[in-house]
Amino acid sequence: MRLKSLITISFACLTLGVWAADPQTGSGETDGYKLVWQDLFDAAELNPDRWNIEVNNGGGGNNELQYYTDRESNVRIGDDGNGNRCLILTARRENYGNRAFTSGRVNSKNLTVFTHGKIEAAIRMPKTANGLWPAFWMMGNDFDAVGWPRCGETDIVEMGHQNAFAAGTQERFFNGACHWGQGWPAASYAKDTTKSYSLQDGEYHLFTVIWDEQSIKMYVDLDRIPKQTPYYKIDIPHNDPGNEWSAGNYFHKNNFIIFNLAVGGNFPGIFNASGITALNADNGNEASMYVNYVKVYQRGTSDEDMFAMVPGDSQSSGVESAVADTCGGHITVEGREAVCDGADITVYTVAGAPVAEGRTRIDMSMLPAGIYIITACGAHATSSIKTILK
Repeated sequence: MRLKSLITISFACLTLGVWAADPQTGSGETDGYKLVWQDLFDAAELNPDRWNIEVNNGGGGNNELQYYTDRESNVRIGDDGNGNRCLILTARRENYGNRAFTSGRVNSKNLTVFTHGKIEAAIRMPKTANGLWPAFWMMGNDFDAVGWPRCGETDIVEMGHQNAFAAGTQERFFNGACHWGQGWPAASYAKDTTKSYSLQDGEYHLFTVIWDEQSIKMYVDLDRIPKQTPYYKIDIPHNDPGNEWSAGNYFHKNNFIIFNLAVGGNFPGIFNASGITALNADNGNEASMYVNYVKVYQRGTSDEDMFAMVPGDSQSSGVESAVADTCGGHITVEGREAVCDGADITVYTVAGAPVAEGRTRIDMSMLPAGIYIITACGAHATSSIKTILK
């Protein structure tokens, strides 16, 4: 029996979240993927140990028209009107700073990052009409060090493109893309799709990316239609290390997640406030993007990595699980045992259910194969957590 350490994380004392009334199951643990982290957005407020709220008016490098703020009117956790708590990003027509619009953008940079896996989010899109640009995407966590496009960018879904306006397919047209390279202009591969049904119908739609050593593949509504071909695929093998523009050199490292709702800019092809028809008197000059949950699944293979400042929400509906109170120590894995000197140790499944506990060391040999989270609780107001594959 072999224990392989995947990650070590230091975190403050915490409590896992509570499920909403409606199921938030996603596409599930398929094809060997196990749930390793999720945010159900059911807490009282957005968790600052999971998400950064961006504040800027720089236009995102795309000539966007909004000012991203950290005000609750633009970024909040709340009810979607149907009894589900979720992340709500709201674009508003209002004068703020030197901009005619405000909106919201959050990212998990340095807080929740990972290499490879199945990543998905359930999103209720706004009516993009002319001018709104909602997106769910990822960038390399080395962004601060190397910049864009060297960090690599994976756009899982974008809506609101100018071609959709021209064709009258705003509610069905969407885009997947990757961007990479040594500098501007970046290398890019993008592919658009026009669905036979609306993705702006007031319902949640699941957007999934499956990312491994060979490729990046994207799907929509994989929970409803499990047998389907991807709407986007790019091959990213490690087959050309001498070519600094080869895609395989940019997409095998830790990435972070981004959700945002932009207004105008290059993608919609609208660069003035008068051209934004999506925010109007009929909707009170505001519209929102709702994210019901986001999940990360992994197989536990050697090419994967996962770091989270705090564990994901419990998968047990209606159950609040306290993971650790006053904690401290450093966890190691020695043969079949998890060890942390002078500390109480608890082992949890990735769903947040405790399965074993003890003092100083725990024998893991009796547990079935799987991915486990180990916490150590000692005399200090800090804590340790380790995710292992058994």
